[in-house]
Amino acid sequence: MNKIGIDLGGTKIEGILTDENYQPITRKRIPTNQDNGYDSILESIKNLVLELAQESDEKASIGVCAPGSISLDSGFIKNSNTQCLIGKDLQNDLQIILHQKISLENDANCFALAEAKLGAGNTYAYRKSNFIFGIIMGTGVGGGIIIDGKIHHGRTNIAGEWGHHCLHYKGNSCYCGNQGCVETYISGPALEKNWSQLSGLNQSLPEIIQNPDNPKFTNWKKTFLDNFALSLSNVIDILDPDVIVLGGGVSNIDFLYDQGKNAVYEKVFSDTVDTPIVKNLLGDSAGVFGACLISD
Repeated sequence: MNKIGIDLGGTKIEGILTDENYQPITRKRIPTNQDNGYDSILESIKNLVLELAQESDEKASIGVCAPGSISLDSGFIKNSNTQCLIGKDLQNDLQIILHQKISLENDANCFALAEAKLGAGNTYAYRKSNFIFGIIMGTGVGGGIIIDGKIHHGRTNIAGEWGHHCLHYKGNSCYCGNQGCVETYISGPALEKNWSQLSGLNQSLPEIIQNPDNPKFTNWKKTFLDNFALSLSNVIDILDPDVIVLGGGVSNIDFLYDQGKNAVYEKVFSDTVDTPIVKNLLGDSAGVFGACLISD
C-alpha cells in the first residue's frame, strides 16, 4: 500500500507520497500560516492530502506528525509550541474531513523513528544500536526515544521532552508557563534572539553562522555551546543512549559535531564517554518519512 506522510511544522507543512518501500513518488511543501488559526491548518492539510492522493494509483494510508503530544485523559493535543493546536482533537478532526483513519504522532518521535529505520541510526556504524535518541532543534526543541525499533512514549506520552527541562532556574520565560526551559536557549528563535540582544542585528541563524568575524560572535557561540552541553549531557546522564541524532535547522551548524560534542562530553557524569552525536541523514524531510512509518 502507498503511504502519505504529513509533517505539520511551525512554519511549513510538508507532504509526501511513497510506495510501500518508502520510496518517494511525489512531495510538496506549503506554509503553515498558523496565525490564521486551527481551522486554516486543517484545511491546508486536507488540501495537501487530496493533492498527493491524486498521484496514487491506490488508496494510501495516512500518517501525520505534529508538535505536541496527545493527552491520555482528553485525547487532545498538549505541549505544542504551535499553540493553536493545544486543546484540539486534531486526529479526530482530520479523520472527519478526510473520511479516513489517520495515525498521529509527535513530530520528534517521527523524526527519531525515521532516522532509526531509514537514516543515520540505520547506517553501518549504528545499525546494531537498539537505543536511539533523536532530537529536534528548530522552531522548538524536542526529542524522541526509539528502543528496539519502536517509539517509547512513556507513561504519560511525554518521553523525550527534554526541551522543557529547566536549564536555568528562574531563566527565560517559556510559552509552557515555566521559566528556564532548554527550548528558550537553544531553539532557532532563541539563538536568533540572543544574537540580536548581543549584536543589535536581526539576522537569521544561517546569517549569524556566516558572520564569525563579528566581535560579538565569540560570546554568542560560547553561550550557545555551554547551554547545548549542559542540556544534552543531562540527557546522556539519564538515558545513556547508544547514539544521538540531531535534527532541525540548528543541526546544520557544523561546530556542534566537534566542539559541541566535546563540550557535552566534559559535563557527562562518567569517567569515559563516547556517545556518538551525529547529524541526521534525512534532512528536514525526516518528519514526513516518520509519518509514513506510523501509517502502517
